Amino acid sequence: MHLRLKYLLPLSITTCLAACAVFPSPNERREQVDALARAHHWQGLKLNAGAFQLQSYGPPTYTVNPVLTLYLEGDGFAWINSRQPSPDPTPLDPLALKLAMTQPTGNAAYLGRPCQYLGATRPPCQKRYWTGARFAEDVVLSLDQAAEQLKARAGAQRLILVGYSGGGTLALLLAARRSDVALVVTVAGNLDHASWTRRHMVTPLKDSLNPANLRPSLANLRQVHLVGDADSVMPADLAKGFIASYPAGSRAIVRVIPGYDHHCCWAQNWAELWQKNVAD
Repeated sequence: MHLRLKYLLPLSITTCLAACAVFPSPNERREQVDALARAHHWQGLKLNAGAFQLQSYGPPTYTVNPVLTLYLEGDGFAWINSRQPSPDPTPLDPLALKLAMTQPTGNAAYLGRPCQYLGATRPPCQKRYWTGARFAEDVVLSLDQAAEQLKARAGAQRLILVGYSGGGTLALLLAARRSDVALVVTVAGNLDHASWTRRHMVTPLKDSLNPANLRPSLANLRQVHLVGDADSVMPADLAKGFIASYPAGSRAIVRVIPGYDHHCCWAQNWAELWQKNVAD
């Protein structure tokens, strides 16, 4: 398998690429996500934030709680094959949404990435926003403004940011510019995309911001980085290398989960993982 494909897509999807001739259309993917939300009594909300309109999901009402946990989606269906970007990055499997809906305690909301769900052909969407510029400044600014809206809607004062895969990159980039983030949790997260692209020998993301360049702003932030010991997409040693340069006494930890890979089995066991690794 071409290394770029291995880098860009979760293992379950790369397996499908070899066997599946047809993918669900963007409309079918959106309908599946809407059905999943309805099954959990959540509702969709479109947010105008910076340059983009973003799709969010959450409960219709929130309990009184000073903390909102905001889940950031991964890169989605970014590539059809090793050479061809997808025309629409709406996820085939919205893993971060599944995590959000199975959080056992507290208030949670979900935030999709630019150009996911709402039509990737609408301006300002361009393929660069789910390829080389997926972590660009205007992407981070949009998510930052959306986070502020969702925080106000929940009546919260502080945020916990949970990011899956590339959503982990954005969770750290958001935390570096905000003063209200109590905790960042990454799940199979890409913490340093420069190291990541070197590992997989693929094109660097030169149009993207990198959390590795913001370590001084992140060093005192509580962080829990969950990685699977079978994850060849985001190997555990990359996460360990990311926090190794923090000063002694930092509150960042890496927890390697036996038997997990880039996709399995985060959503199935999130309630237990939350209680063991996140809940106070």
